[in-house]
Amino acid sequence: MNHPNRTQLQFTKVAKLLFCVGAIALLSLAAACQNNTSSGSGLKIGTLLSVTGDLSQFGASMQDSASLLVKTVNECGGVLGQPVQLIAENDQTSPPAGAAAMTKLAEVNRVGGVVGATGSSVSSAAVDIAVRNGVVQISPSSTSPIFTQRAKKGDFQGFWFRTAPPDNFQGEALAKLARARGFKTVSVLAINNDYGRGLVNSFTSAFTPLGGKVLNQAKPTYYPPDASSFESEVAAAFRGNPDAVLLVAYPETGSLILKAAYQQGLLGKKTQVMLTDGMKDLKIAELVGRNAQGGYITTGMIGTSASAGGAALKQFSDRYKTAHHNRQPTVYAPNTWDAAAVIVLAAEAAKSSSGAAIKDKIREIANPPGQNVSDVCQALSLIRQGQQINYQGASGNLDFDSQGDVTGNYDVWTIDKNGQLKVVSTISVRGS
Repeated sequence: MNHPNRTQLQFTKVAKLLFCVGAIALLSLAAACQNNTSSGSGLKIGTLLSVTGDLSQFGASMQDSASLLVKTVNECGGVLGQPVQLIAENDQTSPPAGAAAMTKLAEVNRVGGVVGATGSSVSSAAVDIAVRNGVVQISPSSTSPIFTQRAKKGDFQGFWFRTAPPDNFQGEALAKLARARGFKTVSVLAINNDYGRGLVNSFTSAFTPLGGKVLNQAKPTYYPPDASSFESEVAAAFRGNPDAVLLVAYPETGSLILKAAYQQGLLGKKTQVMLTDGMKDLKIAELVGRNAQGGYITTGMIGTSASAGGAALKQFSDRYKTAHHNRQPTVYAPNTWDAAAVIVLAAEAAKSSSGAAIKDKIREIANPPGQNVSDVCQALSLIRQGQQINYQGASGNLDFDSQGDVTGNYDVWTIDKNGQLKVVSTISVRGS
């Protein structure tokens, strides 16, 4: 092997030095770029909603509502001086898909807050991922009481909220409705997930002290979320001719259940049908279909859903219809607008886009005291001026308790002969 001379050695040393200096400069530049990206990225919000699956009748409108809120906020200056970024994920009404999507939002996109999930079973699969990563999760529609119970145990460390009241409140509303209609015996038919089981339990607990009897309390009739035929479940729920059957379902499977009940000749007789918020779809009459006389099968059925009567409701509804060619928002669209608004306002108040900072400011901007304000852009302006606010949402007052729950009233709704949903009264609840 040949040895290099002194000139070659000196040249080699200089070249190596220049290479090292250049490499260090490049690494420093890369680090600087990363730091700039991190510090300048602004607020990122994720949505985890059911654009497909059994809850897609609600999820699409909910996604539209979150997008509209972010568009509105960005048109009036954004948050922390920058546009808000919205990253949308479809939970497919599937717990595994929801968990995977939350992992992406939290660990890859690094959002500060997530609006969702739609269904309670998906939120159950996603919430621990959010908590582990310090991400605020606000569901507009996951109403299972299990979240209240877990929050009381400290499982969520303050990162969980929802803008719809829990089902122990709806269970009480349903029980009051049943007794007001003179129903002494009720059987339950429910989807076998957190939503269905939680609502059956809360209804039974509220109905029995009022003098009512759940005929199948010892063995409630549950159906699998992925079922496609329901003849045996329908027959079991209507057995014994109860005064009413409480159907806890979502539109896709719930409509098939009502069709099966009609085909078995069980509708239009002694037993009435009571529905829950999960079935309050503007197209539910069309989904179920018509009877032999040409009338809607669902005519006269009654149900409950959380009232959406907040100070911002008209403003939200007008904006939504303008943006979507006069299309009406669905039942949980106002709650979705509010969930996104709360994250935005808390981030501005915290002067930070991190989930930990956002969660600590949510009650400050949503609960009394503070100046009542329902316009999200006005609310942002007041916060920037250093004023304390009490945000009044589209779905309600949004006063969050220590478990992240809000309270409210429930609408009693029915389906008229034209297949239209009509609110006929309101029931006040205290919660249990």
